[in-house]
Amino acid sequence: MADHPITLEVCCGSFADALAAHAGGASRIELNSALPLGGLTPSEASVKLVRQHTNLEVVAMARPCAGGFCYTDAQWTQLLAEISSLLAAGAHGIAFGCLTPTGTIDVARTREAVHLIHQAHATAVFHRAFDLTPNADKAINQLVSLGVDRLLTSGQAPTALEGAPLIAHLQSTWGDRIEILPGSGIRPSNAAQLLATTGVSQLHSSCSGVIPVPAAATAAHGVDFSVPGHEPDEVSRVDPTVVRALVECLKSLS
Repeated sequence: MADHPITLEVCCGSFADALAAHAGGASRIELNSALPLGGLTPSEASVKLVRQHTNLEVVAMARPCAGGFCYTDAQWTQLLAEISSLLAAGAHGIAFGCLTPTGTIDVARTREAVHLIHQAHATAVFHRAFDLTPNADKAINQLVSLGVDRLLTSGQAPTALEGAPLIAHLQSTWGDRIEILPGSGIRPSNAAQLLATTGVSQLHSSCSGVIPVPAAATAAHGVDFSVPGHEPDEVSRVDPTVVRALVECLKSLS
């Protein structure tokens, strides 16, 4: 058993998801929009609603577009403006990530983002763009030097369980200088194994379930507005029963 509480961060795609996470007993969320695209910047309104209706700690995603993490000047200008807007709306932290064309940490832009976030006394989180970098130790050393507070990672693998050896290394080597937050594929059925293997004190999970929606509201007459690869009559949403199961699992391990 861990000698400290284990924090669960739930990945949410909307205010409704945040309410579900709150109902299930989560204490922190990562708030996004467009999760089928990997997660984009949420609206200021969604941040404000979560703050008004819950006591959740809100880490808001700052990602202006899909298509990787190497941004044009215009995209980067937008990302910085979104950080400012999200913080003004009440976000407790910002998740972001920026890489060079060769996949390494964009040091100058990361420094700029961290400075902006810390000016608001908020938490700077570098997201899973880290998992694309060619040298994990060099990348995390740069993030530590730049003052990043937390790193979301799957251990540079498709799932956190598969990446557990690297996550354990990052935790043991760097965990006293930056928070290590494993994410990807974490469920109540594997959380205990991941915690035992890595020694981390927090987990990130979508806690998702598939919810049917009226087919006529998304597709008809050969017209389909769903994201390619996603069925038009099914959507993935935060399931409060999964959140609750994971919360109870983590409590039993604390």
